Amino acid sequence: MSFPDHRPRRLRRSTAVRRLVRETHLVPRQLVLPAFVREGLDEPVPISSMPGVVQHSLDSLRRAATDAAEAGVGGIMLFGVPAVRDAVGSGADAEDGILNVATRAVAQEVGDELVVQTDLCLDEFTDHGHCGVLDAAGRVDNDATLERYAAMALAQARAGSQLLGLSGMMDGQVAAVRRALEAEGFTDTIVLAYAAKYAGAFYGPFREAVDSQLTGDRRTYQLDPANAREGVREAVTDVAEGADVVMVKPALPYLDVLAAVRDAVDVPVWAYQVSGEYAMIEAAAAHGWIDRRGAIGEALLGIRRAGADAVLTYWALEAATWLRQEL
Repeated sequence: MSFPDHRPRRLRRSTAVRRLVRETHLVPRQLVLPAFVREGLDEPVPISSMPGVVQHSLDSLRRAATDAAEAGVGGIMLFGVPAVRDAVGSGADAEDGILNVATRAVAQEVGDELVVQTDLCLDEFTDHGHCGVLDAAGRVDNDATLERYAAMALAQARAGSQLLGLSGMMDGQVAAVRRALEAEGFTDTIVLAYAAKYAGAFYGPFREAVDSQLTGDRRTYQLDPANAREGVREAVTDVAEGADVVMVKPALPYLDVLAAVRDAVDVPVWAYQVSGEYAMIEAAAAHGWIDRRGAIGEALLGIRRAGADAVLTYWALEAATWLRQEL
């Protein structure tokens, strides 16, 4: 029997060979840990739909941030859960609002060791759960919302946030925030645009995590899952407005968009492995249907392989620990 001259299996013959020729690499500094902090807590509260994830108290958040820094994680993205909400999300830019208080605490704790990041959106702070201010007809008012985003940006920058995660999907949000930051001298504050953020079914556990008040959906401002080119156009627009980094969210269902965005822009591209992606793997693993550690690693590698320079993942701390053990 004759054999082909090319035998690709040669490069798979051992662990050492596979490691040497590996095309895609994952290291702790490429991971960002999303963390929820809830006003008024003395102890962390588990989130039932996200096993292993909690709503933090200020003290437990400080510990989590320290653990992340020690594990070599690249950053921590903070989400605030206030005790009181109103129509315009007043707590979002209040100096004593939970997110700004938490930002100051985390920046003081680990600000020199990892990138302290904050979610810049109104949905956690409004009593209607939408990402913006509503008009008289109950629709999200894009331009009125931009004024609130500008105020939030300044509050977060003053609190010590090094990177603002603009997740609201309002038209012009990057330009509005960038103008506000520049006017107040925050020229070094990084703007991350959630450029291709899709409306869909993968956010359910997150809504428990932030105690969302939303009724209805966000399809008038988040992207239609059927549209890939639109996601690329949003990313290109955000870069033109001054975004330093752009995001694709969710991650695994939109790897094609992630790859297309990576090809279209020359700034870092990140992806968010969202709560539904996390919950599915945890649920399947709990039933013994899949290998948990293997599935987590494969999912993260897939996101990196598609073009993500960094990944927001609730497994950031655990995955970073595994990766350090493998070095």
